[in-house]
Amino acid sequence: LCLLGSLQATRALMVAAIIVGLIGLFVAVIGMKCMKCMEDDQVKKMRMAIFGGVIFIVSGMAALVATSWYGNRVARAFYDPYTPVNTRFEFGSALFIGWAAASLAILGGAFLCCSCPHRETSYPASRGYPKNAPSTGKDYV
Repeated sequence: LCLLGSLQATRALMVAAIIVGLIGLFVAVIGMKCMKCMEDDQVKKMRMAIFGGVIFIVSGMAALVATSWYGNRVARAFYDPYTPVNTRFEFGSALFIGWAAASLAILGGAFLCCSCPHRETSYPASRGYPKNAPSTGKDYV
């Protein structure tokens, strides 16, 4: 329990990222098209999906900050000349898993935010090209 303040902060930030990620998961599931919940109002359903994506991005950013903060601490301690050689840490698999999880959470949140259809613009509808009458073969003259 006698840990450094930065280590306690990174642990708290990772726990917060996990909890926020679970909340984002539940919100995003409500906004999916295959769910029966809120199926009568598609606009609210799309907003729930976007809100779930934003929550995933926040969760991923919290995990990224926590993992990078701890990685910076490990790198500074490794290159510190006053740190004994037998007590130096190196990057472990947990850091790489944390960076990968944060990247996937941010990417998934971005996909959820971009999955909604675009609104119609106020431009007039394009008329296209006029259709010609079928040719009878005698109009070459």
